[in-house]
Parts: sequence; structure tokens; C-alpha cells
Amino acid sequence: MELIITEKDNAARRIADILSGGTYDSSRENGVNVYEWGGKRCVGLSGHVVGVDFPSEYSDWRDVEPAELIDADVEKTATKENIVATLRILSRKATRVTIATDYDREGELIGKEAYEIVRDVNEDVPIQRVRFSSITENEVQSAFDEPDELDFDLAAAGEARQIIDLIWGASLTRFLSLSAGQLGNDFISVGRVQSPTLKLIVDREREIEAFDPESYWELFADLEKDDDTDAFEAQYFYRDEDDNEAERVWEEAVADEVYETLSSHDSATVVDVTRRTRTDTPPTPFNTTQFIRAASSIGYTAKRAMSIAEELYTAGYVTYPRTDNTVYPDDLEPEELLDDFVGHSTLGESAESLLEADEIVPTEGDEETTDHPPIHPTGEIPTRGDVSDDEWEIFELVVRRFFATVADAAVWEHLKVVAEVDDDRLKANGKRLVEPGYHDVYPYFSTTENFVPDVDEGEELSLSGVELEQKETQPPRRYGQSRLIETMEDLGVGTKSTRHDILEKLYDRGYVESDPPRPTRLAMAVVEAAEEYADRVVSEGMTAQLERDMDAIAQGEATLDDVTDESREMLEEIFANLAESREDIGDHLRKSLKDDKRLGPCPECGEDLLVRRSRHGSHFIGCDGYPDCEYTLPLPSTGKPLIMERECEEHGLNEIKMLAGRQTFVHGCPLCKAEDAGEGPILGDCPDCGDEHGGELAIKTLQSGSRLVGCTRYPDCEYSLPLPRRGDIEVTDDHCEEHGLPELVIHSGDEPWELGCPICNYQEFQARESETGSDLEALDGVGAKTVEKLANAGIESIDDLSEADPDAVADDVDGVSADRIRTWQAKA
Repeated sequence: MELIITEKDNAARRIADILSGGTYDSSRENGVNVYEWGGKRCVGLSGHVVGVDFPSEYSDWRDVEPAELIDADVEKTATKENIVATLRILSRKATRVTIATDYDREGELIGKEAYEIVRDVNEDVPIQRVRFSSITENEVQSAFDEPDELDFDLAAAGEARQIIDLIWGASLTRFLSLSAGQLGNDFISVGRVQSPTLKLIVDREREIEAFDPESYWELFADLEKDDDTDAFEAQYFYRDEDDNEAERVWEEAVADEVYETLSSHDSATVVDVTRRTRTDTPPTPFNTTQFIRAASSIGYTAKRAMSIAEELYTAGYVTYPRTDNTVYPDDLEPEELLDDFVGHSTLGESAESLLEADEIVPTEGDEETTDHPPIHPTGEIPTRGDVSDDEWEIFELVVRRFFATVADAAVWEHLKVVAEVDDDRLKANGKRLVEPGYHDVYPYFSTTENFVPDVDEGEELSLSGVELEQKETQPPRRYGQSRLIETMEDLGVGTKSTRHDILEKLYDRGYVESDPPRPTRLAMAVVEAAEEYADRVVSEGMTAQLERDMDAIAQGEATLDDVTDESREMLEEIFANLAESREDIGDHLRKSLKDDKRLGPCPECGEDLLVRRSRHGSHFIGCDGYPDCEYTLPLPSTGKPLIMERECEEHGLNEIKMLAGRQTFVHGCPLCKAEDAGEGPILGDCPDCGDEHGGELAIKTLQSGSRLVGCTRYPDCEYSLPLPRRGDIEVTDDHCEEHGLPELVIHSGDEPWELGCPICNYQEFQARESETGSDLEALDGVGAKTVEKLANAGIESIDDLSEADPDAVADDVDGVSADRIRTWQAKA
């Protein structure tokens, strides 16, 4: 029996489908899907099924000094025991093993982990390695026709990263957490790549905070050729000391003088007309960083974009999304790939227009590597029902980027007109798209034109609408996610495979919030402590050097032991400086932790109101003066509270946003919410107690901000129906014939939601639940087929889903991403 091992279950299913011609059978072994056909079995891992950790005697944070971890042994343990057990069972029977994990450093290490599991139970079975950049029939068949061997040097580079990250992360995390007294779920995390990345964000925030705005003035006027031509805007300019054109006037008196001159005239004389054409070169092929940047421009976070790209790759629609390459390989035939899209309802017209060109020559970027091609479509096209709207949008982005790279350049025509009033000059820049070129097939770049009429030197233009605008210089902008990843790439921090994950960790650890990412007070404190006592922890030069060392391992120029030993020595030097300042560091971190939780003054005693967590894990607002002051305010049960910069004008408290994935919402001022609580309009009789006790149903708002339809006799009668948290509720004049209640409309966003009778609405909700006997169908986007898929992965109820690891479930359930599961968990 030949055993084929892939990195994930959905890749195993796809490869089994290709190699078996769709004839495979599937079974489950220890809860793991096994695909079988013609003497072959294919099984998917779940990424790393073996992890590195310290021996158990190092597990107690309080009994082990963090510095002891530097030279502690590192051992490998199974992290997905059921998958490892299945692999061992299948390996014993195997006559040949083929490792088909992803083709990169991490995939090679996962392949080596599988190799060691196989060898542990079957010393003699031949083991081969196949590599491919897209899971398509041609690439997979070709890879299996020409198998190779495992690259142990590349795997060792990945293993070195694991070990170094463990030692650095564990020792420094424990040191800071113990110093600040932050243990349990609220520990303070530090990482080899995470900390230099955090410093980039903190440094930018410091620039913003230190920025001192300076006033300046700009002047504008409308010029008009004649009555038949639209007026166009022109801007005052002058020549600065370097003889460059400058628009900003730094002295108010000068600005006022120019304004008076322009306002006192009704015409301006054209003194210069410049015409030129500009070639707008098509973009280069997507590497990972540029793909994330493009996806960001249409509203996707780095992690979400990569998650979708990986799903599209596994399904065979795009090539491997983790690549530095920006040059298509010689064997890519653009005409053949374009031909695959001919006739498609959405993409076909663009493909057909590109095929009309006499010659197709793709653009090239600066980076050319030999492992993976740039990200491009494979030629297999999903139907809209096979993928979600988000997946289709990302797929179309990748396709259209490929189209753009084989399209003609665009041509712009520019016209610059300079007009004079006395000695003051106005300029207007017009541009017109003459040849749209690649813009016809890639609509993600601006093609906005600016009208300026054709005029001649010496011509008089009407002058009107003079405006003087006072402005201030602006601080540098915070890094957007894509720009931060680009900066990390420029500095050599992290790799194409890890950068977006590092950014997500900063969010998860509470170091950054909002988008673009803004550092919390804790983040500022961690970076400040590291800079003062151990600056190498946040040095991008240090982590970039370690990345180069790991590249040297991959190329056979260094060994795993060489690099890890050097890293341990570096860490010992850092701890020598940290140990002397443990108490100062702890005090600094504790103060910053409290700053991050502060909302404003307690209305009863004046102490600070803080976001707190109860013993049961729920969040609430409590007074820092407790137990002397027991003032509290509730918070919604859904999501994690984020304190916003915006402050309530009435109460002086910072507003709160509840982070809950795609269900994130602004809760606002918690004191306003508490004061708004109460009963709203009466809708009708309570079906439980109305006849006997006269109970009525009313719209109610709770102090936590939740809303419901409930009985006015509460708590004697607990009848209630849920209502959406957001949106204005309109009670209409239309009534339900069955229940006699008015129908409700929720106004939130562009389209109003006709909720209807609240009793009917809730009954429909319950009916959706009961179609499969599972409460999972109550979640938006979960139908009977998805319930069946989730059940096969061991998720049979909302409780199961709430406790599950999203990444692990996504690996086991075809067509469902980890982000989608997190969204469902937030709604559960």
C-alpha cells in the first residue's frame, strides 16, 4: 500500500480526487479522514502535528527561573495525537510513502515530522517527496511522476526557527509576566519577530504623539476659458529657495497679500502651456506582500486575505500564495492560461480582448526565485456556488492581476496651464486617459481624470471664486497592515509565510487595536522596557540576522546547532541586563496595564473606572476604589471590550467597542447605555400571562445594551423574544394576523430589515434550528450541508463549536475557513 501524506485534509481530498480520477472512497480512522483507491491511501495532517516544548519539569512558571529555559533541553511531542496515531497505523502497512506537504520551509519541516513518525514504526519503507506550486491535475500528476527526496537542510532551517522562537518567546514572556504579576490568560507575550514588529508600530506612534503641527495657507481660484467651457480649478504657487514649485504659504501676511491681489482681478493671462504623454506601465506579478497590499485596498486584512488565498490554492484555483517571486516561469504560456477564461460570464470578455494582441509579453518584477511562481490563477475556475463571495472577490483579484501583467500599458495625456495675475501665478494640471490599456482588465487603480481645457499662451481667462484655506501639517499616518508587512519585508523581519501571522498575534495579545494598528499602553511599556534594559529584544537587525542564519542552514552553509547555540548566547547576554532591573520593569508594566483599562472617573467616588473580568470570564466596568466603592456597569456578553479614544461628552468616559470578529460593534459609553435602559413602546398582550394577569409585551433595553421584547410583569413572567442589538426599531401600523402584534422594521445600514412580527420571527428562527435537529443552523450561513460537514468533524452543537479550535476545524471541514468559524463562535 502506498501512503500519501499531505499538509491538510482538504489538500488530501483534492489530491485523492486528482490521482484517483474521482473514484476514491473515504473512511475515518481516529477521527481522521483517510482517502483510499487502487492500493493507495491519502491522509492529511493539520499543519504541525508535532511541536517543540520544554520537559515537564520546566512547566511551572513560579518554580523555574526564566533564564533556566535558555539552556534547557527541547523535546518533540505530539500536538495532534489522533493524527499521529493514524499515521503510525497506516505507516506500518505501507510499502511506499510519498510526502506531499507544501513546498516551503515550513512545509518541508512538516514533511520531516511525518518522515520521523513513519520511520519510527517502519524503518525500511521507501520515502519520497513530491513538490508542486498549485494543486491542479497537471502539476500534481507531474510531481508524482517525478518524485524527489526530502530536503533535510530546508527542514532544519524550519526546525531552528521553532527552537529559537520557543526559547526566546518562553523565557522573555515568563520574565515580563512574572515581573508584572500577569499570569494565566493575561500573560505578557514577547517574541523574536513579534517584538521588533511591535517596535515599528510604537515608533510610528511616538512620531505621531511628538508631532507639532504647523499652520500654512493655500490659495485656489476658478479659471474659465469662455462661457461654453466649464470652469477649472487652479492653485497658487511660487518658487522656493531651491527653485522648486511650492504651494504652501508659511506666512499669513504673504497669503493675505496674494489673496487680495487675486480677488481684485477678474482675469488671468496664460503664460505657459505644457503638454506631455505618460506611459503607465502595467503592474508586476503578485508576490505575497503585493498580494496582501492589493487585497487590503479592497477591504481585507492580511490574515483574512492569506486565509482565503490558501483555500483557493488547496482547491486548485490559484498557485501557492507564499512566494517572493515576481517573474513568471518560462514554462508559463500566457495565451493558454488566458484561453481558459474565454467564454466565462464575468472574466471572458477581458481574456478575449487580451488574446487579440499581436504579442503577449508579461511584466517582470525585481525578485526571481526558483521555488514557487508568482501568485496567479491555474486556469480552473470555480462556479459562484462553489465559493463564498469573499473567496470569489479574492479569486477575481488574482485573475485580474494576471490579466494586467499581460496587458498593454496605459497612456495618459497631461496638460499643465500656468496663468499670471500681476506677479502671482496659478497652475492647473489636467490629465486624460488616452489608452486605458491594463486598466480595462484591472479596475483596482484610480483612472480619475481632471479636466483642463486646451488654451494658448497669451490667452485671457476669467478669474473668480478665489479661496484662501488655512491648514495644518499632519503627523505621519499609522502603518496600515499591508504597509507594515512591506516595511517588515524591507527590514528582513519575518518571512513571507509568517509576517501576516505576526501581525495577527499582536492583535491577539492586546498589543495593538483598531485598523490601522494602534499600540496600547502595554505595548508602549513593553517596548520602553526592552529599549532601556535589553534593546536587542526589539532590534530588527537582530531578528533579520537570525533569518539570514536560517537561510544559511537551508543552503547547507550552517548547521542547526551552530545557529541555535549562537542564539542562546545572545539571549544569555540579554538576561544578564534584565535581571538587575526586574522590579523597575514590573512597576512600569503594571502601571501601563492599568492605563489600558481606564475609562474615566467613577460617578460615585471619583476613582478610575476600569474594564474588569469576572471569575466566570465575562467583562464588566468596575471602580478602582473597590471594595470601598462597589459601583459597576455591565458590558455586552459578546466580544472583547476595546477602549476607544472617543470620549462621551456627557460623562467623560471613553466609549467602548466590542471586538467579535465580523460581528464587532461599537457599544458606546457604558453609562449612557445604562441610563437608556428601560421599557419602550407596548406592542400587545403577553401570550403567557396576558389573559390571566394582564401582562403586556414591550420593547426593552438592558443596561448591557441588549434589546428584547419582554413582558411588563417581569420577573413574575419571564416571557421574552430577542431583538437585534443595533439599528433603530420602527413599530409599524401593520399587524400580524396570527398574534396581533405590530410588525417591526430595523433601520441599520442602507437597507431596512423587515423583521416582522417578533413572535413569528422567533418561531422561524427555531424552525431553522430544527431542520437537522442541530442548533448550529441558527447561525447565519450554516445550512444542512454545513451542519453535516461539521458533524463529521465532531462539531454537533453550538457548545461544541464554541469550544473548538477554529484552525483545527477549518483543516477538517472543506470549504469553511478559520475566520468563518470565529465569526460563528462570536455569534454563538
